[in-house]
Amino acid sequence: MAEASRTSEARRDAVFGRWVVFSPARSRRPTDLKSHNPTNNPSPAPKPSCPFCAGRESECAPQIFRVPPEDALPWRIRVIENLYPALRRDVEPPEGSGGEADAEEVPGELALSGFGFHDVVIETPSHEVRLWDLEGEGVRDVLLAYAARARQLGEHPAVKYVQVFKNHGASAGASMAHSHSQMLGTPFVPPSVKSRFNCMKEVFDKSGNCSLCEISSKDILISETPNFSAIVPFAASYPFEIWIIPRQHLSYFHEIDQDKALDLGSLLKLMLQKLSKQLNDPPFNFMIHSTPFGLSSSCLPYAHWFVQIVPQLSVIGGFELGSGCYINPVFPEDAAKILRELDCST
Repeated sequence: MAEASRTSEARRDAVFGRWVVFSPARSRRPTDLKSHNPTNNPSPAPKPSCPFCAGRESECAPQIFRVPPEDALPWRIRVIENLYPALRRDVEPPEGSGGEADAEEVPGELALSGFGFHDVVIETPSHEVRLWDLEGEGVRDVLLAYAARARQLGEHPAVKYVQVFKNHGASAGASMAHSHSQMLGTPFVPPSVKSRFNCMKEVFDKSGNCSLCEISSKDILISETPNFSAIVPFAASYPFEIWIIPRQHLSYFHEIDQDKALDLGSLLKLMLQKLSKQLNDPPFNFMIHSTPFGLSSSCLPYAHWFVQIVPQLSVIGGFELGSGCYINPVFPEDAAKILRELDCST
């Protein structure tokens, strides 16, 4: 097999600055890699047990908004407060400009109030429907709900960053089977976001180019639309990891318009279908990596948002935790070829 003849290789990516060791000897053929913990459930929980289902709205935390907004019409998407929030909106924000500027001046350990926003986006009223079961327009509307809520959170002076994410499957962190995603508005810029921007700034300072705008290899391309490219990144930390990147240099996800949201929704749906079909419906996480609010205009030339999808196919071990490096048994070019050639039309 061609895969067996390949030797290990270490790669560093130009976005997160991570080193990844590609070691095909640690796995069988890439096409044999499947989830051993599929999330498809032949007997989904009955609707009466799920507060996210239509008709159980009174059992949820307060609603922020819904789609469509008219109460006379059945809802398709609900954005609600998280009943068990990691950060609380009823706590006083940190003193100063959201605590971020003050915190940067303090060395060593520091504790801030647990202020922030933690919301849930219920993507469908139907318990059995997954995000990729929706039509492209349905996924578009979910993306537009993310963007609308991010804009609302950005108006709060203490919110510095909004993280949109989806956990699918219990082993990926989902506590509810009903299709939903979450949003956290934090009073600080998270460390991984800072690291991402520091790495992209370093590339820009040396080359004058944005790390994500420079990606052009056809070997790692899965699919593209007029506005977006779906790739397996050059130094993917995880097997069959996918990035969806705006082809135009765009800094803020929350500025997405209807047409681009439909384009992205259709491509995101296709990528989730491909992962489900190829990998036996694996647990996964997806994250939208955007730009902190209030970033200086001088930083925008290297600030480029994108979507990261991570199938959970292996366990993070001591080497990864200790070194910050990752071991991936599947070369990105092989994963991209498999996903590119996979037909999801049937």
